[in-house]
Amino acid sequence: MTLALARLESRHLERPQTRAFDVITTLADFAVLTWAVKPAILARHLAPGFEPEVRTLDDGRQVALVSAVPFRDLDFRFSCAPWLRFRMGQTNYRAYVLRDGKPCAWFFGTSLTRPWVVIPRFWWRLPWHGARMRFDAHWDGERCSRYTLETDSAWAPVELDLEGTDEPMGRLDGFADAEDTLVALTHPLDGYYLRTDRRVGTYSIWHAPLALWHARVRTARFPLFERLGIVAPDQPLHSALVQRAAEFIIRLPPRAIGDQLSPRRSKLLA
Repeated sequence: MTLALARLESRHLERPQTRAFDVITTLADFAVLTWAVKPAILARHLAPGFEPEVRTLDDGRQVALVSAVPFRDLDFRFSCAPWLRFRMGQTNYRAYVLRDGKPCAWFFGTSLTRPWVVIPRFWWRLPWHGARMRFDAHWDGERCSRYTLETDSAWAPVELDLEGTDEPMGRLDGFADAEDTLVALTHPLDGYYLRTDRRVGTYSIWHAPLALWHARVRTARFPLFERLGIVAPDQPLHSALVQRAAEFIIRLPPRAIGDQLSPRRSKLLA
């Protein structure tokens, strides 16, 4: 067994017991759009104590990775009230980073369809922003034939058009093998972000190992990354992956760690 697979099995295969305020949800039309970026530029957008996880591509370039992850919540519900279920669209913007040498995700923020964004933004001070999203995904079993998304949002609009393939994810450029790819790119369990009160926040998730498929990119415009200076306009993606559905558990409530960052540092992270 490889080290990567051992790490995956120890943290992902056993479904945890849910607590009262944990969320259980089926994520449908799940996609992971990833760009290879310059580590030094990404580092400017991370809070102190975090650093980019650097990968070496097959051509020798050292890069960091950032992803946009859109999906639809089909049955979002709290463990303590499973009869209350909600549907919404969501896109997470994240980077793959290290904290104390351990891999985790840094979240720049999230777009969420209105009116649900009010709850995480004002209750838990999460950097979530209202949006209108139009998904149109076509599946033949687990295979995707076409996937489009249009998002209207002042913070992070999106234009996405993908064509499905019959190719499972396997090994991606910059990873040792398929197992390393699976663990590092699709399974960061612990997430961190800058709260609206300028403190660093954190929460964790659980999901079983994903089974993603490659997709061909026809259009992929995510201006948030361009506005942050992380991704250049029309920069090719490192990879585009899709999965029809997966169950996620979100361990809530989130918590704050550390002191408030200075207004100047917070502005750099905004």
